[in-house]
Amino acid sequence: MSPTAGDTAMRVQSLLDRAAKSHGTARAELAHEVREGLKADFERLQRFFGEGLDRDGAHGLAVFAAGLDGEWRVLPLSSFVPDSARVADDFLLALLVPLVGRGNGALVAVVNREQGRVLVLSDGRLDELVDRTEDAPSRHDQGGWSQARFQRHIENVAHEHYKRVAAELERVFRRLERPRIVVACSEDVRPEFAAVLQSEVADAVVGWVAVEQHAGPPELLEAVQPILEQWRAGCERELVERWREETGRKARGVAGWRETLEAASDGRVETLLYQDDANRGAFRCPSCGRASVDLETCPLDGVKTDSRDDGLDLAIRLTLAHGGDVHAVEHRRDLDPVEVIGAILRF
Repeated sequence: MSPTAGDTAMRVQSLLDRAAKSHGTARAELAHEVREGLKADFERLQRFFGEGLDRDGAHGLAVFAAGLDGEWRVLPLSSFVPDSARVADDFLLALLVPLVGRGNGALVAVVNREQGRVLVLSDGRLDELVDRTEDAPSRHDQGGWSQARFQRHIENVAHEHYKRVAAELERVFRRLERPRIVVACSEDVRPEFAAVLQSEVADAVVGWVAVEQHAGPPELLEAVQPILEQWRAGCERELVERWREETGRKARGVAGWRETLEAASDGRVETLLYQDDANRGAFRCPSCGRASVDLETCPLDGVKTDSRDDGLDLAIRLTLAHGGDVHAVEHRRDLDPVEVIGAILRF
């Protein structure tokens, strides 16, 4: 988003002006009611951005408006997105896909001999879910105990504390449907805490990081984000290598727009892969929704297809509609030779 309200207003007005003159708005077949609805949507968007936008720490914003269908949704975004406005019979998704899985839902466990906090990453910030901070014994509590006996007591208290924190972490982990985890602790605490983690929780830990004892959510977020990004890059590497293997064997993999749109239309896509500059014109059947690169008549029902300028969004929608996943490839350029799009197939 722009650094000033004035910049934002000018950029939004420019986007709305372009959208108001786009093919989606000027189509001859639009009914009068639809045209009036679009006019009302544009006016509402102008009021929304013109009356002073509360950013509340957001780096971007997605606004979906369809007054005739009773839809108005404002989504603050945790990362920057390219400026875009579109008028169509469905909402634009492609720009939001790279934000999916960008750490949202990840858990951060902060552990030392006293602290035991569990936080969740949501919309670019960490929110605390659990605080099991407890007083640890100090030298003033030694009393008449021998040094060795008091040290064993300290170790036992710490061990029980780690077990309670691990139990809380497991409870949240299962309630939130097993997200990935980053543990923030010192090097001396790490082996002790790792030893009390339940095996499934331990497998979900994607990294460990050392932080200051009293680090707050902003400092914690700065420390864990590189770990989550590294984990995401690793997952992406595995996906791309699998795609290369499948396409190389001419098995469960396709490359390029023609084969990818065909596979997405057939419901065969397990994971759609594309790079940030992917898009092209395409055709979609208004009856069955099938998409193709150049077929002006649907091969299934003979209906004349609609020309679209958002082939990527068509591929994404078809993939999601049939239960597939979508991944925007950001760390590699393996798709460059194949029109920057491809897919891993179910069959």
